[in-house]
Amino acid sequence: MRKAVIPALLLALPLGAFAADLEEAVDARQGYYSLLGFEMHSLVAMAKGEVEYDAEKAKGHAADMLTLTKYDAAGLFPPGTSKADMPGKTRALPAIWEDPESVQEKGAAFVAAVKDLNEVAGEGRGQLGKAVQDLGGTCKGCHDDYRAEDF
Repeated sequence: MRKAVIPALLLALPLGAFAADLEEAVDARQGYYSLLGFEMHSLVAMAKGEVEYDAEKAKGHAADMLTLTKYDAAGLFPPGTSKADMPGKTRALPAIWEDPESVQEKGAAFVAAVKDLNEVAGEGRGQLGKAVQDLGGTCKGCHDDYRAEDF
C-alpha cells in the first residue's frame, strides 16, 4: 500500500503546481488591467475636469498605456482561468476562449485607440476628452462581451 501512495503523491505535485500557475496567471492578468485602469482613471478625471488638465501628465498617462499595449498579454489567459473554472477569483467569461478572433479584433481596436490617444493627449482637454471617450468605447466592448459583472 505504501508503494501506491508515493506515486499518487508525486502525480499530485504537478497538478498542484499547475493550479498555482493558473492562479498566478489570473493575479497577473488582474494586475495588468489594474495598471491600465489606473492610467485610464487619471485621464478620465482630467478629461471631465475633475482634476486640472495638465498636458505633460496627460501625455505621461497616455504613454504609459501605450507601453502596456506592447506587453504580450496572451500568457495571462491560459485555458482554465475563466469565471466558470475559478468562481470567486475572476470575472473573465468563458467566451474569451470560445471566440479568440473577436477578442483579437477588440484588442486591436483598443491598441489603435491608445495610439490615437497618444497623438492628442497633450493638445487640450477637448482633444483628450474625445480620445478618452473613443478609448473607453473599446474597453466597454470587451467588458460587455467578456467580463462578468461580479466574481
